[in-house]
Amino acid sequence: MWQAQVFTLYPELFPGPLTKGLYGKALKKKIWNLEIVNIKDSAEDKHKKVDDTPFGGGAGMLLKPDTLAKSIDDNFKKGGRIFYLSPKGKKFDQKLAREFSKEKSISLICGHFEGVDERILSTRNIEEISIGDFVLSGGESAVFVVIDAILRLLPGVIGNDSSKKDESFENGLLEYPQYTKPQVWEDKSVPDVLLSGDHAKIKDWRLSQSEAITRVRRPDLWQKYKKD
Repeated sequence: MWQAQVFTLYPELFPGPLTKGLYGKALKKKIWNLEIVNIKDSAEDKHKKVDDTPFGGGAGMLLKPDTLAKSIDDNFKKGGRIFYLSPKGKKFDQKLAREFSKEKSISLICGHFEGVDERILSTRNIEEISIGDFVLSGGESAVFVVIDAILRLLPGVIGNDSSKKDESFENGLLEYPQYTKPQVWEDKSVPDVLLSGDHAKIKDWRLSQSEAITRVRRPDLWQKYKKD
């Protein structure tokens, strides 16, 4: 069973969408499991204070290292890896999703305010990951993205494993266009090659479409694809 553990100030947000559809079915089948840890439970003062002002001044507040450390020390799954969702972290991509899906368990820390005290990252061997070059109000929405990307890679979650091989990023390219019935819709027809029954031609067409779309929309991926 693949294990996900989430450290958050807002446990009521979970499991949220992760109980729906294929992920909900996989959860019931015990293909994966989710544990939520409320960071506030580790605050030792009567007001359950979890943040404080940064040394050196500046706007905003930081998660206190002592409170977060206690939460981690009391709950972290030994032997797993632990990550902090951070805009300055390593970019989370399909390669990392595949890597994380092979771990027995991962723990994810949802940041808030202006972040966390830097000392907690080094003393607890916490890795930083980012889902993109933008800032969110908290790490919870990013955690949903990370877990979603991992769950679909677990054996038994998605019925047709071959469908995962043709998706965007799996081969370094964006996915080719897809079509279904009706054959003609609003005067637009499905490309003839997809109706030909010639699997070799269809494969070549799909590859050419993926390459063209990637070249225009993601020149960074295109350059990497050409080098590889």
